[in-house]
Parts: sequence; C-alpha cells; structure tokens
Amino acid sequence: MSPFIVRMRDGVAYEVVDQNPTAENPTLCLHGFTGSADSWEFLNEYMENTRLIQVSLLGHGRTDSPESVRRYAMSQQLADLAEILNQLKLHKVNILGYSMGGRIALSFASRYPERVNKLILESTSPGLSSFKERMARLKHDQQLAQKIRQEGLTQFVDFWESIPLFASQKSLPADRLAQLRKGRLKANPLGLARSLEGIGTGSQPSMWQALKHIKLPVLFVCGTLDEKFCNIAKRMQRELEGSQLILVEHAGHTVHVEQPHFFGKIVSEFILAQA
Repeated sequence: MSPFIVRMRDGVAYEVVDQNPTAENPTLCLHGFTGSADSWEFLNEYMENTRLIQVSLLGHGRTDSPESVRRYAMSQQLADLAEILNQLKLHKVNILGYSMGGRIALSFASRYPERVNKLILESTSPGLSSFKERMARLKHDQQLAQKIRQEGLTQFVDFWESIPLFASQKSLPADRLAQLRKGRLKANPLGLARSLEGIGTGSQPSMWQALKHIKLPVLFVCGTLDEKFCNIAKRMQRELEGSQLILVEHAGHTVHVEQPHFFGKIVSEFILAQA
C-alpha cells in the first residue's frame, strides 16, 4: 500500500503506511535512527493477518524535518503518535519499536497505557539512569549532529555503517547491504541532526523508574552478538513482571535485518497469542 500523509495541528506532516487496514490486531511499527516506514515493509509477508501501521518518525522518510529542536522532544512525538492513531480511528494498538523507535514505544506505553495492548521492544533501552550519563551522551549526540552538518550525509552514513554496533551486518549479502545504504542515504540531514539533539538517548528522560508501572504483555528481542543491548534487555525484563525475552542467535543490533524470517515469526506469534 502506498504511503499517505497525516498532518498535525501545527502543520507538521507524518508519512504513514497502513498495511492490511481490514485486518485485526493493529500494530504500530516504529523504526530506528536513519530508518523510515520502509524499514518494516518485509513484515507484511509474515503478518498477513495483522494490520501494520508503519510511521516515519519526525525527521525521517517523507515526514517533515522541522528546524526547532524542541519539536523533536519525546513529549511532542508521543502526542503526535496519539494524534495519528486518533486520525486512523484506532484507540488501542500493539507497538513494535526498534532501537530509537523502541525508546519511543516504551515512553508511549508509559504515557498512554490505555492505548497499548502489547509491546515488542527490539534492541532498545529505557534511557540512561544518571544525570551525569545523560549529559555525557547528550554531548556525544550533539557532536554527531555537528558531524552531519559539517561533513554531509554521505560521509556520515559511511561513518554510521562502520561503528561496532553494526559490525554483524557485514555478513549480510551485498545486495541487502546496498539496500540498507540506499535507505540511509534518503534521509534528511537536518532531520537526523535534530533527532540526535531532540530525542537522542541523552536528551530523553530516563524510563528506568517507570518500568515497574507498565502492566501489559512485553516481548524483548535482541541479537546475541549485541552484548550491550542484551544485558539491558535482561535488566529490563527483571523489572517487568511477566515479560518475555528472546535472544536471537547469529544476529546483532538489527535482528529484523539480520534474521528477518525468525523475527517476523516470533513477533507474529506474540501478537496473535491470546493474552
């Protein structure tokens, strides 16, 4: 299905793809940094009986890239997602979020618990616990944003693809790597820079203390080659009673990219399972 535009009251426009609109189990899919709604296109093959609402987050895909960094704040983007659901006449949805999208998904479930049925979090975190950690990360994110402005998108993508977090992607077929790179190079440099500054891990409020108040089915997914985020997922699972954790072999930070078949299978089973 072709993407369409949902416009906020302040004029900001979001790109939305509504796959299988007549199906049940509506699931809101939130991509990671440098991704877009296209990141989840493959899921339709595994989740034909599920309605998939794929959103390009602010500064990504064909969604607007406002100049004001305040417009990218977590509270603003959560309100935007709620409005998108309102416009689609959806009160309650499952939410699937990867990395940055997972942080937003977790925050949405905390802010609007009555609007979330189930939560799937891939390779994500609830933010940083201490003020000192957040300030250090904020400085790092601001430096990355400046790198985008000074060096341009192509050089930033070169750098981004080389960081250790994505080392496990090097084993992917050449055509798949080319497809990933093509998607990253479609990004808006302003949108990426402002996303780092406005909703990066350093700028978002910590969600660690809020975890114990989340009372809904949660599935954590991480690749065993991504030790850092697997440790975070294990820690979060201990905080969320009744949550599930699946460790995926032969995958790193991007499980949905490196093991798409297994990822689609476990997400579909979790969503369709009776609560």
